[in-house]
Amino acid sequence: MCCMRNQQKNGIFFRSSDIEIIMKEEVPPEMGVGSYLFENKSSFNLLFLLSSNISMKPDKLRPKIVLQKNQYLLHYTSEENKTEWWSTNDETLKYLHIKLRYKYIFNLINPEYNKEGVQILENMIQNNFIFFHEETPPTMTVEMHMIIKEMISYSKEGILRKLFMQAKVIKLLILIFEQFNEKSVVGSSPKIPETVKRFIDENYHRNIRAEEIGRLIGINQNSIRKEFKAQYHTTIAHYILELRMLKARKLITNKDIMIKEIAIECGYEYIQNFTRAFKKKFGVSPENLRNNT
Repeated sequence: MCCMRNQQKNGIFFRSSDIEIIMKEEVPPEMGVGSYLFENKSSFNLLFLLSSNISMKPDKLRPKIVLQKNQYLLHYTSEENKTEWWSTNDETLKYLHIKLRYKYIFNLINPEYNKEGVQILENMIQNNFIFFHEETPPTMTVEMHMIIKEMISYSKEGILRKLFMQAKVIKLLILIFEQFNEKSVVGSSPKIPETVKRFIDENYHRNIRAEEIGRLIGINQNSIRKEFKAQYHTTIAHYILELRMLKARKLITNKDIMIKEIAIECGYEYIQNFTRAFKKKFGVSPENLRNNT
């Protein structure tokens, strides 16, 4: 089946033979009436909760579960399933639902050829990634928020859209497996400064600020700045600058790369800003340093 796109963000905005991605945003229903989430037979379901105080009733045998904003679930169902969802307050019910066919995950993990794949698939089938046995499900990381934002806003069509969505789904799964392993080892989620540092390490070439990070993870930006500085004895802005300058210093000796390209690679849209920051850091302009090496 070829991929499709709904022009509206509310509803199915990507579908292929193996993946279906649904953005759900509903106004609060009448009292006692909920919204239903449908899971396909032999499928894995990724649910990212984007609104507060969501209640769910998986089936008649299990009790109601109350979930919070920025939590997520990875759930496997062998049969078709219908789960009732509703908001416990007057907020809009909002979540992203990614449906993955069992065959797609099986081929992706390839358990027939590696022991690690066998363990991962078993954990997924047994729903060990849900964390229902703990007090709360896992919390979305900053990078998960960024990926979801990119998926929702992606506008290209055809094969590019299909490859983009597949790549982002795989990246989300990798982040979930890594978070699961971290919980297994240390028994708790990474601290805020560690989460922010890891995000910066992977994204310092982008235009990122404490305000955006705070908005994504639902934590006050002042708290993020304070905790990061207490942990690493530097500010977020200075840490980003240091990473960018270290990379620039490494690339500047390669005369096959234009200085403008280095600026962009290090997160600078305008070469003037890059040159100013470089000269302030090293006491010489990028051009002069290159000519003298």
